[in-house]
Amino acid sequence: MAVAAQDFVAPFAGMEFAPRRFRLNAADEARMMRVCGSDPALFDHCIDPAALIPHAIRESVLNGLNANGMVNMLQRIEMQAPLRLDEEITVTGRVTEVIETARGPVNTTETFYHGQDGRPGFALRRVALMTDPDRKADPSLRGAGERPAPVVPDPAALRQVGRVTLTPADVKTYCLDTGNLIHVDPVVAANAGYRAPLIGGSHGVRYMTAAIWREGAPRSIVLDIRFRRPIFWDEGFDVRVADGDPRWSAICLARGPKVLAEIAISGWA
Repeated sequence: MAVAAQDFVAPFAGMEFAPRRFRLNAADEARMMRVCGSDPALFDHCIDPAALIPHAIRESVLNGLNANGMVNMLQRIEMQAPLRLDEEITVTGRVTEVIETARGPVNTTETFYHGQDGRPGFALRRVALMTDPDRKADPSLRGAGERPAPVVPDPAALRQVGRVTLTPADVKTYCLDTGNLIHVDPVVAANAGYRAPLIGGSHGVRYMTAAIWREGAPRSIVLDIRFRRPIFWDEGFDVRVADGDPRWSAICLARGPKVLAEIAISGWA
């Protein structure tokens, strides 16, 4: 189901999404996992929580919201129970807040996923900045709302568990058929004020969820994800973890002393 540009609507607090049933495309999942050095077997052929980040965005689009030029800022994923890749899932959602900032409107949306037997699977909450892909950004405009305290103040104090080097070809493969050109089109990225296309939020998160599942596949978990800095399609970074008792308390993508994306981990069972 495609939404024509003229059919897009302005989001508003309280906007409800129509319930829908779907199945994830297993071939697409395998492609994206492969780009990130993972595979479906790592997740016991259940859904990688990171897969629902772009899915929730697409759900917004199906309900009339324009995602072109959107930049993720915060994402919460609560996995209440694993959902299998091959099962039919019911999704619902809503917009809970829209605020205006110097860089553009910031929208908060919630999306909920239930298994084919009705059991709660995932609850997602996303905060995203909406840039205008058709207008060149004013470099003097820096504000995009209040920034939360960092999860990882010093990535050098964490333990490295991986190293990633991105290429534009890999990012294009991951983002095949994306509707958000900020990930694949240098002109759109430049108009939004970035030196090169950015990887999608889910792309970066997949490196972290894969590391978590290699450490010990959870049956339930809460991931509070913060996107600290843009990750460009030609950069490299480390995957670093904060060891806790008995499980990791945080994980991040870092380049030198700078945190690019981070996750506070709780409820790991």
